[in-house]
Amino acid sequence: MEMMKMSTGTKITALTLTLVALIAAGCSRTGSSGGEKVIKSTAEGDLTITLASATGEIKSGENDLLLLFANSAGKPIDIRAASLAFNMPAMGSMAEMNDAATLVTTETPGKFRARVNIETAGTWEARISYEGPQNKGQVRMNVQAK
Repeated sequence: MEMMKMSTGTKITALTLTLVALIAAGCSRTGSSGGEKVIKSTAEGDLTITLASATGEIKSGENDLLLLFANSAGKPIDIRAASLAFNMPAMGSMAEMNDAATLVTTETPGKFRARVNIETAGTWEARISYEGPQNKGQVRMNVQAK
């Protein structure tokens, strides 16, 4: 009987430790990668630049996005400075619109959190500028806001 209690206690302790480890792993993933889905990705030489969000979409209104810089193997590239802005050219009587994102660095080099308020649904041009120890440049990609 004493042996059964010890065995059950050991099992409970192991199960508890496993659950704590899984919860901790889940929390750390939420803070860094969060399971974001790619909105659009483009290659610039050996550099891949990806724009992502929790839903894989950009919407009219407030957006929380992720901007990633990685090499062709998918490893993050150290980028010291980056900017992200969205532009919609003038159409008919509608004036040109420009919405700049606020970028915040993360613990992962080459990974930025972005917050932007997209004024209206439609096709926007995302303009990304970046500078790192070995890379510097600008890319543009068309994205659809819903």
